[in-house]
Amino acid sequence: MVQAERAANEARLLAEDAARTAGEEAKQRAAEAEEERKRTAAIQEQAKRDAQAAQEQAKKLQEAANEEKRKATAAQDAANASKKVAEEEVRVANAAKAEAERKLKEGIQPVVTPTPEEVSAAKRKVQYREDLFHFAVAGVAGGGKSSLINAFRGLRNKDIGSAATGVTETTLAMARYASPNAEYPYVWYDVPGAGTLKIPDWQYFNAQGLYVFDCIIVLFDNRFTMTDIAILTNCRRFKIPTYIVRSKADQHIRNIMKDMGYDSDDDESEDQKKKLYQAARQQFIQQTRQSVKDNLENANMPDQRVYIVSNEPMLGVVKEKRPKKVIDEIELLNDLIGEAQTRRARRDAEVATIMKEK
Repeated sequence: MVQAERAANEARLLAEDAARTAGEEAKQRAAEAEEERKRTAAIQEQAKRDAQAAQEQAKKLQEAANEEKRKATAAQDAANASKKVAEEEVRVANAAKAEAERKLKEGIQPVVTPTPEEVSAAKRKVQYREDLFHFAVAGVAGGGKSSLINAFRGLRNKDIGSAATGVTETTLAMARYASPNAEYPYVWYDVPGAGTLKIPDWQYFNAQGLYVFDCIIVLFDNRFTMTDIAILTNCRRFKIPTYIVRSKADQHIRNIMKDMGYDSDDDESEDQKKKLYQAARQQFIQQTRQSVKDNLENANMPDQRVYIVSNEPMLGVVKEKRPKKVIDEIELLNDLIGEAQTRRARRDAEVATIMKEK
């Protein structure tokens, strides 16, 4: 009996101990499970936070990439626009170059505007005076400028004080000649001929300072050249009156008479000689006027009268004689004097207006 109780108690104790051990193990496993759950939850939370951070970082990177792309697109657009501008500038420059080359090939030289300092220097060089009227006689070399100036001043080529003349170009520096008649406050300038080694065609107008003169006579002999056109073009820009003059008419008429069969050694009648002269004279006048008209038209310039003169008749007109073989000498001299008087009156009126305003 006693043994049975002892066995029962031992069994109970063993059962209680086993139950206690089982309970503790269960608690331990429950605690471990809770700890594992918490760890898992923490890991999940961290993973969630990491995922959010990664998403935010990816969003920032995408925004940065989009901004860079936008900047790159804007830069490309700007580069394309700059390229178009540069291409247009190159096109315009090439067109201007081609036009300049075309004009140079056709003899139309570039136009250069003098500075105020250059104008003042040119006036000092020619001894410009407001109380005088300044005529420049310009044109290609050998056109007879010096001889015409001598005739305007009432001098022959060999007279003392006359401008030097010659077959070749003798005027290599601009020469100034005052009118010997005190009643006429005129100064004549013998300008070096264009086309000489010292005066290239394209520099002629500006190199000689022709922009300071009150009036310019464009003199030519055998042909009307692009140099003459360039002078007339520049004179229009500076509003300088111009007179186109063909010189040596008597020589040209004699040459035409020879082409018609005239021989000075033949004993032709005076009437026959006069008829030949009149025919040659008329032909020369018509050819000269038509030639100048065509040249002006081809240069897109307005028509302008050409004065046809010879030095000997001009000298006679200046000396108030009545030369027989005049063509345009009287009209030319009258028009030049009229031009000077008109501009002088205009200048005096401007001065008077300024004085009244003061």
